[in-house]
Amino acid sequence: MIIRREIKNFFVYLAFLAVLIVPMVGFKTTVFDAKRALWTFGVFAAILLVNTVSRIIRSQPKDHIPSQTRRQPVFLEKIQQIPPVYSVGVVLLLAVLFPLFANNYMIDVGITCLIYVCLGLGLNIVVGLCGLLDLGYIAFYAVGAYTYSLLNLNLGVPFWAALPFGVALGMICGCIIGYPTLKMRGDYLAIVTLGFGEIIRLVLNNWDRLTAGPNGLFGMARPSIYVPAFQDSGFSIVLYQLKSLPALYYLILTLSILTIIGVRRLDNSRVGRAWIAIREDEVAAELSGVPTTLLKLLAYALGAGFASVAGAFFATKLSYTNPSFFLFMESCIVLCIVVLGGIGSITGIIVAAFVLIAVPEVFRELENYRMLAFGAIMAIMMILKPEGLIPAQRRKRELHGETPGGNGE
Repeated sequence: MIIRREIKNFFVYLAFLAVLIVPMVGFKTTVFDAKRALWTFGVFAAILLVNTVSRIIRSQPKDHIPSQTRRQPVFLEKIQQIPPVYSVGVVLLLAVLFPLFANNYMIDVGITCLIYVCLGLGLNIVVGLCGLLDLGYIAFYAVGAYTYSLLNLNLGVPFWAALPFGVALGMICGCIIGYPTLKMRGDYLAIVTLGFGEIIRLVLNNWDRLTAGPNGLFGMARPSIYVPAFQDSGFSIVLYQLKSLPALYYLILTLSILTIIGVRRLDNSRVGRAWIAIREDEVAAELSGVPTTLLKLLAYALGAGFASVAGAFFATKLSYTNPSFFLFMESCIVLCIVVLGGIGSITGIIVAAFVLIAVPEVFRELENYRMLAFGAIMAIMMILKPEGLIPAQRRKRELHGETPGGNGE
């Protein structure tokens, strides 16, 4: 029965992929490239077939599988024995070496992906850990960008000195937005956060005297750092301005690493456990002594703080800010990164940020169909893998009913 259902689903999804991919990939202007369309469709069909076979194998009762076949291949066992720190080290090494082998366009795409990694991890605190749906999250991104822009243009405050002010103002705005929503849940919470996000965008767009309205602000200085240098006079410390794309890439890479460390520490802390308790059952958590009001405000504030850091970097990278950069669609993309990667999963959010930001650049020539593909990918993922690309173990057990001692660990 299970095998029949999986085979049926396979052919249904295959037909859906054919309707979606063949027109999108095959047509280039008015010419239909059948070879390209069939090759792309074959790749997706192979991936779908592997997924179907793996689901059939996992659905078989474990008692009916001979003990000889339960053991994994030797190379898989050796891979699983590798300490995670080595895997992290390899990924970090590749990230550091990336600008040495990439052109400026690829580096710029990498910078954009890392910005969305910071945004996704910040929203993960609110949505993934605390379970609060926030549809106006991009407003805090705008707060960080405009705080640095105004301080730098009007007062000459450099990037590093303006960054704490942007974070503080973002956290204050997070508390202001979060406080009226403390007693709201579900659809009401989503509507209120969406409304607050649009209010901030409209204020930035209409306050011409302060923000220059739809014309935006431009001319912000790039960040500078002190670096050691050896000159004719000997060893000295010089001020180096981060103007080039590789320099900006390393800056946002550093900020992303610090964001990952901070979110991970929060996730494993007592505060993180309390957030998860609120997400699972707020009434039970409050009756157990968890200060739900304070912790929900803290989640909003910390999530807004991480978004403000990304916003300040975004402003200094472009040396230009405009209210049109902070539309509701941007909040949707960040939320999709959290859901696609896996709610509460740091690794999944990092992978999803690169998938949703970098992959559309590969299909830039199919610009008119990118949003169609974007929606289709999200729909397929929610059907085939609702827990996300790399789910958190707790979330995986919730959706698949696995016990802590079973396959979910």
